[in-house]
Amino acid sequence: MREPAGRSRAAVAGTVTGRALAALLSAVVLATSGYGWVEINKVRNGITTTDVIESHAATPDTTPTTTPAPGLDGPQDILVVGLDSRTDAQGNPLPQAVLDQLHAGSNDGELNTDTMILLHIPSDGRSAVAISFPRDSYVQIAGGYGKHKLNSAYAYARNDAYSTLSGQGVKGTDLEQQAAVAGRKNLIKTIESLTGGAVTINRYAEVNLASFYEISQAIGGVTVCLNQAAKEPKSGINLPAGQQVISGAQALAFVRQRYDLPRGDLDRIVRQQAFLSGMTQKVLSADTLTSPSKLNALIDAIKKSVVISSGWDLLTFMQQLQGIAAGSVRFETIPTGQNVMSAEGQSVTLVDPDSVREFVTGLIGPTGPTTTGPTTTTGAATPGNERITVDMRDGSGAPNLGASVQDELVRDGFVRGESLTIATQPTTAVHYRPGSTAQADKVAAALGGKVVAEPDAAVPAGHVRVYLGQDYAGPGAQGFRMAPRYVIPTTTPTSTSITAGGVPCVN
Repeated sequence: MREPAGRSRAAVAGTVTGRALAALLSAVVLATSGYGWVEINKVRNGITTTDVIESHAATPDTTPTTTPAPGLDGPQDILVVGLDSRTDAQGNPLPQAVLDQLHAGSNDGELNTDTMILLHIPSDGRSAVAISFPRDSYVQIAGGYGKHKLNSAYAYARNDAYSTLSGQGVKGTDLEQQAAVAGRKNLIKTIESLTGGAVTINRYAEVNLASFYEISQAIGGVTVCLNQAAKEPKSGINLPAGQQVISGAQALAFVRQRYDLPRGDLDRIVRQQAFLSGMTQKVLSADTLTSPSKLNALIDAIKKSVVISSGWDLLTFMQQLQGIAAGSVRFETIPTGQNVMSAEGQSVTLVDPDSVREFVTGLIGPTGPTTTGPTTTTGAATPGNERITVDMRDGSGAPNLGASVQDELVRDGFVRGESLTIATQPTTAVHYRPGSTAQADKVAAALGGKVVAEPDAAVPAGHVRVYLGQDYAGPGAQGFRMAPRYVIPTTTPTSTSITAGGVPCVN
């Protein structure tokens, strides 16, 4: 079997993070609108389902009452996927006029998934972390297919199942649906394996090519900010620099472009995450939640574009997540290494499974995203360290050093905070909130004691910020091997990582 098409179809690649998570989060936040369960019930009655979560397939959620449930039954690990498909959720072909607007060429009969997201929601349902998995990550594919790009895990199993089932006489819609189930299951197993068992996926959501287009229009556009003007023919993007509201075809192009970007696919992921932060704010705004026309359009878009795992009652799920807030949705990307040529002659991105497992475990831990408590308990932690969140500003100029140092601090019992790459600076410093010198001293000591501690009113309570310089030679600087974490490049130490709040400017 030939390998499924990869980078050659840039015009349709890379829309998953924006369109898939936008669809899912849009469904979730409808519950906060007061729009009425009768109207929201349209989502339950019209959405397409797929039997891919074996342990949940035979146990549907209970029918919701009119009183929202206080929380989830347990942590939710949801795989959100965008499929390179020219059909809607029900299998109907997308209109050619829509495909033309989206700059969607032929997919040559191949169906690949692009950037995939693991959405982790802890049991209290009041926060979430969305972890992106780059499509070109070079990983072991489940099902015995060997080592290939992550986005081919679906296609390998789907195509094999299609051939086998066709030979058995299965035809038409049944053939397409059964083959798709095989592909989805194989992708789920591949992601679970890549995380080293850190997660067990218990929900699945999938969307098609046009969903992002429709959802962005339904909510009246999303505010984004570009560092410089963008005009690139393959994606169809044509936007000026600065802050602006985008929707429809340009919104899709914004999250899809990867050519002419400094870091290609990785910058595209940052764009997708920035768009999602704006999208979540917009859906949660009064402008959307009090507009029956916008809510109806949003419901229709979800029904057209979303496929979810069997037994997942979105209405119950929405009731349970009424406490979620825009600023509590956080976006991250797994650590990746350099781009190389595979044995098959494809450009791939190296990934260390051990680093991925440690990274994912550090983010979700036993208590979910790192808001309280240490993320790991390895090493000899000093009492009180678990009350200090350490944010990293890596200005060392050495790829991966900031991630390595932050890992050492987590092993000492500190809580993992945000991590950013900043402009290179000569010396290392620790910034702390005025009046919190004891916290700063703990972090400085963990770094070897040879760093300057400075008060900084911009540091949040309970946090200490490490500004890593070229002079750093403390713990984590010797023999570090974690692959670099790719985050938004910034030139100012006051910039923040992407959460569903604020409008970060991106490449």
